[in-house]
Amino acid sequence: MQLKTQFAAGLLEVEVRGQFSLEEAKQNFLDTLDSVVRHRAGKVLFDGRGLTGEPEVMERFFYGEFAAVESARAAREQNMPRPWFAYVLEEPVLDPRRLGENVASNRGMIVKTFNNRQGALEWLQVDPAGNSGESYP
Repeated sequence: MQLKTQFAAGLLEVEVRGQFSLEEAKQNFLDTLDSVVRHRAGKVLFDGRGLTGEPEVMERFFYGEFAAVESARAAREQNMPRPWFAYVLEEPVLDPRRLGENVASNRGMIVKTFNNRQGALEWLQVDPAGNSGESYP
């Protein structure tokens, strides 16, 4: 899996491509959190439309749990608000039942998954030109 990040106007954009692997996904999430902390980013647009594969049910569960725990840890340690995470994915990486999203959300992560970029930007309260709103949930 290849990870590329870009930060502007309070929004960290993350693009991931390649074959899904739970261990690589976890490492990519940690790398993303490093960028969140470095830029003090309040919002993350995670574009995984370039991912292939079909994560197993338990992989979805473990990733959601991991992301929630690690994002809470980073926010606590850095004394910053928990960032919003919008994931843009396509099936079969995108789970129509949103198991990973539900697991993470139930553990306090501010996260939502989408099948299109526009919906993710609207939820993040960011206009398509990349201007981030200033509100937090």
